[in-house]
Amino acid sequence: MEKSFKNYIILILLSVVWGSSFILMKRGLVAYDYMQVAALRLFIAFLSLTPFMLNAIKAVQRKHLLAIVAMALFGNGMPAFLFTKAQTELDSSVIGILNSLVPLFTLLLGVYFFKTKPTKRNIAGIIIGLFGAVVLVYSTMGGGIEINNYVFLVILATVMYAISINVIKKYLHDLDALSITALAFLLIGPLSTIYIFNTNFLEIATTTNQGIIALGYIALLAVACTSAAVVIFNKLISQSTAIFASSVTYLIPIVAIFWGIVDGEKVALIHLLSVVIILSGVYLVNKKSPNK
Repeated sequence: MEKSFKNYIILILLSVVWGSSFILMKRGLVAYDYMQVAALRLFIAFLSLTPFMLNAIKAVQRKHLLAIVAMALFGNGMPAFLFTKAQTELDSSVIGILNSLVPLFTLLLGVYFFKTKPTKRNIAGIIIGLFGAVVLVYSTMGGGIEINNYVFLVILATVMYAISINVIKKYLHDLDALSITALAFLLIGPLSTIYIFNTNFLEIATTTNQGIIALGYIALLAVACTSAAVVIFNKLISQSTAIFASSVTYLIPIVAIFWGIVDGEKVALIHLLSVVIILSGVYLVNKKSPNK
């Protein structure tokens, strides 16, 4: 019971951190292009995890290598660029609702490719949570969502997240969360470093006020929303279920309401009702599967 309660606390913490990542990306895009924002995010996260890489290398085994490559690419590398590109053309609320597809894809991929066995309650929880997220974002946007090609970038990123979550749960369960994260960034960090130092980001950062401020937001995005959050998320996967861990994406739109309040937006009864629906879905998703 105590462990389950801790899982909920971690889930809420992650939702706050990742729910705030969209506004940090927006602040970064004020001065830098989407490629620079994504690469800087990965580069700074890589630097923050450097002290832990030696121990991670000692802990890794040959059987882990392919899974770590998959987690690095699908869980961190490519989604960073896809989400930042989508952020240039889509509202954060739209991205938030599309991000709620992660548990659905986690379930589908888990059943068909990773031999997981969700319960009926898990499936019901996914449906309820997704419904609540749809109601929340739809009501927040006044009933209008414009679909364009950038939507598919986010959907692709959610599929990648689902692959990564299942890979971690099935193939990396015997590695600690910090080692998994450090090894992933050991792979993608050098690539992002090479790219970012072949752009004009240093010129932007050193010659404009916006560049310095935007870089500060990106650094916060990298350390809090990427390296630290990914470690915590990987820990949550190891001590709960892949489906429950992925349900953090249902809570992210709730954080968007908080930012709306900060910006002076009004919160209606339908918003609060949506929150109740979402939390009900998360509760059902956390019910243990037969394979746990």
